[in-house]
Amino acid sequence: MNFLFSCGGTGGHIYPALAIAKELKERYPQARFLFVGATGRMEMQRVPQEGFPIVGLPISGFQGKGLLHKLLFPFKVLRSLYKARQILKDFRPDAVIGTGGYASAPTLKVAQWMGYPVFVQEQNSYAGMANKWVARGAQKVFVAYPHMERYFPHTPLLLTGNPVRKDLIALEPPTADLYQAWGLTPDKFTLLVLGGSLGARRINELIATHLPFLRERGIQLLWQCGQYYYEDYKHLAGEGVVIRPYIDQMSDAYRLASVILSRAGASSVSELALVGKPVIFVPSPNVAEDHQTKNAQAIASQGAAILLPEAQGNERFASLICQLQEDAQLREELAQHFKALARPQATQQIADAVIATLAPAP
Repeated sequence: MNFLFSCGGTGGHIYPALAIAKELKERYPQARFLFVGATGRMEMQRVPQEGFPIVGLPISGFQGKGLLHKLLFPFKVLRSLYKARQILKDFRPDAVIGTGGYASAPTLKVAQWMGYPVFVQEQNSYAGMANKWVARGAQKVFVAYPHMERYFPHTPLLLTGNPVRKDLIALEPPTADLYQAWGLTPDKFTLLVLGGSLGARRINELIATHLPFLRERGIQLLWQCGQYYYEDYKHLAGEGVVIRPYIDQMSDAYRLASVILSRAGASSVSELALVGKPVIFVPSPNVAEDHQTKNAQAIASQGAAILLPEAQGNERFASLICQLQEDAQLREELAQHFKALARPQATQQIADAVIATLAPAP
């Protein structure tokens, strides 16, 4: 079998695609896999690091760009559609699976025009533009939230949850060697800060402002500040403060964390539910329909996480950290309630559905 994936732009699109691809590769070791991304975006590095080939399309986003970019955008779309056709013609996939991002729309649309089976995976409670465009005519749309018919009224839906990396399903406690490898001290309270794969300016500013407070409390910090911001913050690293532009070994980082502060993107929420650690969500307010806040509210309302709006960060951050550091029972309750919401079988269910659609039982 040949499986073609298209995804990209952020880790929230890339890692679900990688999780599905790895599941299918376990089942079909002899199958061929190919990813299609956007030239210059992070998928062009992340996907090969996970052992899969990728080709790039000359596509980019439309919103928030200058006039010249907007004028050139239609030509980029046409070039991407043409290149996607050549890729599909050469690879001849048995299934095309898209998880959103710039490259996903032209790839899946051309695949539909050429008659290939197309599957869409939507991570959020608010469907992205690319996925809405390609969903009509897809074999199935895999969703993580109920009531998604309003975005995909003409396509069969399957509620699976979001696919996540298999190494997160059963995390082992951290060892002394793991602490040493990361330059951290065993048995010290550790705050893991995640602002998304590209970084989050307001979260970075919040942590930098409170760095003296964290040191005073004896809290060590593992801080993913994002590729866009690393040069601004790398000078703050030192004893008990580890700063990375991006963390590849997320399972290690999760194991080391006593408490996690994170954005509330759909893929992050799904991963953190499996991890089972106390979480403070600081949702980005700059996303469509404020869906990160809705994600975080849904978890917090069940006593499974703490919601800290960006606008309240400077006012409440210190007191929340003190409360979590001092109250082990609260940390345990948050962790257990969140883990109860996890959907660890999402990846397998998606792979099952893809295979069943391609080769229905006699």
